[in-house]
Amino acid sequence: MTEQQKHFPEFYVTAPQPCPYLPGRLERKLFTHLTLDKPAALVDNLLKGGFRRSQNIAYMPYCEGCNACVSVRVLVDEFEPNRTMRRVMDRTRYLQARRVAAKATSEQYTLFRDYIDARHGDGGMADMSVLDYTMMVEDSVVETFLSEYREPPAAPLAERGDTLGPLRGIALCDRLTDGISMVYSFYDTSSRSASLGTYMILEHIAYARRLGLPYLYLGYWITGARKMAYKTRYTPQEQLTPNGWKRVATP
Repeated sequence: MTEQQKHFPEFYVTAPQPCPYLPGRLERKLFTHLTLDKPAALVDNLLKGGFRRSQNIAYMPYCEGCNACVSVRVLVDEFEPNRTMRRVMDRTRYLQARRVAAKATSEQYTLFRDYIDARHGDGGMADMSVLDYTMMVEDSVVETFLSEYREPPAAPLAERGDTLGPLRGIALCDRLTDGISMVYSFYDTSSRSASLGTYMILEHIAYARRLGLPYLYLGYWITGARKMAYKTRYTPQEQLTPNGWKRVATP
């Protein structure tokens, strides 16, 4: 095996299985393993070119006769929140955002477990153990970080020097050369009026802008999947086509 062959990724295709988003359809994925011996630029280009990362696997849809899954990224510098988004930002001003290392904790897992049980109890992540969660967070060969969202500490705690209030949300993210890729996020579902999912996307758009990065990658928008419709609200955005990234019209 030549040095070039060693560094070039080998791709595989999964067997067909029921699509979790579109009833009555089958899905397949094209995937490759991400390893430390792969050039960083190659991995970066995969993640900028429509592949998503799950631990150290990069994957993308490879479904026969279906192109419903479309990669989307927000144009950070041109983004302007609409009236509803501005209301969300006003309601969540009390939250404190900070970036921390991609290290799993029992506090995170408790919040993750509550979120999955409340929102995705019948999904593929329903049986994830604390070890599974730890691997999801920590098993990465790219620059990965957590965005953590907390309430301010209560007065008695602050007086004792405890600067960490209750944890309300977490976003697992990858830093790419041209943007931030939001890999997975979860939050306190009891705070329904706060729209924490929307807030975390808005906060990452602002964070990417401060870093001078042009894009926030939101993963796949799926035509016909109600759960993914929210991704089209963040405009202007680009969608990945067979001819590359193309700007889509603002609604």
